[in-house]
Amino acid sequence: MNLSRYKMILLPLLLSACAQMPQDDKKASADTAPPVVNASKQASAAKDAEAKLDLPNVELSSQILFEFLLGDVAMQRGRPKLAAQAYLDLAKTTRDPRIARHAAQLSFESHQMDVSLQAFALWQELEPSSALAKQMLISLLLSSGKLQEATSHIESLLASAPKQAGSVFKMINTLLPRVQDKAAALNWVSDIARPYPKLAEAHWAVAQIAAITGDKKLALNEVQQAVQLRPEWGAAVGFKAQLLMPEEPKQALAMLQEFLKTYQDSKEVRLYYARALLKHKQYTESRAQFQQLLATNPDNVELAFAIALISLQMGELDRAEKELQETLQKGKKDADTVHYYLAQLNEAKKDNVTALSQYRQVLKGGYVYAARLREAYLLNKAGELSKARDALERAPLESDQQRVTVKLIEAQMLRDAKQYEASYKVLLDTLQKFPDSPKLLFEAAMVEDKLGKPKAFEKTLRKLLRIDPDHAHAYNALGYSFLDHNVRLKEGMQLVEKAYALEPEDVAITDSMGWGYYRLGKLDKSVNFLRRAYGSNPDPEIAAHLGEALWVQGRKDEAKQILQNALKAHPDDEVLRALIKKYIH
Repeated sequence: MNLSRYKMILLPLLLSACAQMPQDDKKASADTAPPVVNASKQASAAKDAEAKLDLPNVELSSQILFEFLLGDVAMQRGRPKLAAQAYLDLAKTTRDPRIARHAAQLSFESHQMDVSLQAFALWQELEPSSALAKQMLISLLLSSGKLQEATSHIESLLASAPKQAGSVFKMINTLLPRVQDKAAALNWVSDIARPYPKLAEAHWAVAQIAAITGDKKLALNEVQQAVQLRPEWGAAVGFKAQLLMPEEPKQALAMLQEFLKTYQDSKEVRLYYARALLKHKQYTESRAQFQQLLATNPDNVELAFAIALISLQMGELDRAEKELQETLQKGKKDADTVHYYLAQLNEAKKDNVTALSQYRQVLKGGYVYAARLREAYLLNKAGELSKARDALERAPLESDQQRVTVKLIEAQMLRDAKQYEASYKVLLDTLQKFPDSPKLLFEAAMVEDKLGKPKAFEKTLRKLLRIDPDHAHAYNALGYSFLDHNVRLKEGMQLVEKAYALEPEDVAITDSMGWGYYRLGKLDKSVNFLRRAYGSNPDPEIAAHLGEALWVQGRKDEAKQILQNALKAHPDDEVLRALIKKYIH
């Protein structure tokens, strides 16, 4: 039977050695990257291998012809699963390794794991010299958790190519994390690695799976042996540092620094070191490492961007702006992201005009939503409420949380502008869509209070407390309302005490406690709570409460000083003016 016109396309070695550096972006280190497959060389090698095959002499029967045509037609009609099964049946009948190879390829590409296992096993049986067949069979067995079935194949592969043993263990390392029974995987790889005590990659493979199972002591011991066997291996050094970092960060950082003194060209370790320094807020040292990386990779915009963000974090705003502008000019970094950070930088410089201009240039990507919100904030701050609302309207909304947030911001802007009716309408319209949103309900209650709707105010807060029984600020708002209006004092105090039990460090709630005791005539307790609140936040309302309580307590000089100091800081506060007029003038 002549099937030479149906050349078999070799599978790329997808699962070859690729042990990875412990970096945030998961980039593989240079010495563990999978080999680059040259298509022409691969095809030539396949042709040479095919010429050496001991091909079967099979008579072309009607059944064989039918199965061959079935597979061929199925492929032409876009049904790879049917084609794979047909070619596997044909391979079993003919015992032709080329057909087995094709069945393996088709079944793998169409994600038929059971068929793939059969096809690769048959291919490996018919072409035992094929390293690819053996490696792919091993990868499928390990990925499926069939550890014991993979053992003989792994041992055979290691024995047949001792110089490639390191690559085999790297391959194992990429596959074992997929095994569900991690403890079984650790025992298995420990057994496989035991005959190779002088092979760094064997210790590395055990260390990796030991870390996944949570056996940190074993992982450290194994990776230390890998480092001792191959002290230049950056991936092993980086992994050891990763294991040490949570509990011994100084030791881990010192180890990386020492390694880089000897192996200065290890970009992967230097990148990990730079990021680790950044995580531990050693900004100057981190920036220096990033700059060293950039010096050898001047076109790497991500490195330049990282340096700019570190300068921004350090508060070196002019330098950060220069670095961000340089990143923008290189044109390889997402411009919208750079514009967003330039806007943040100019906000920090209190140059809101430039910041607003930069935010408006963020038109796509992950920062558009945040940019529209900051744009709205700056416009509202500048007194451009209508334009601020337009900016909120242009914010891209991808979740209900974002939809609620945008409407809350709009309502709060209107409330701050004392446009209470407009704010209330925004809230009521949004509550039609999200009737159980605690944030919307609380804001609606605050506006109802401003509009003088006490019944609606109480009803809304009661509904909120049914939805969220631990909403401290709802208890506080309702209780304080009773206390401030000097009605239902006992109930009001109980509500405020409930709030205080939930949030004892909250300044507003502490103030409410003090004011409640004032209403109840317990002046000593009142002053104690109000002093605490005023010490944390010299808000004019808290100052008014403390001043009045002190005055009534008889400490008139202290009360007068607090009230007058507060009025100097807040000359337009009507409550303070009224109290000073009542008690002092």
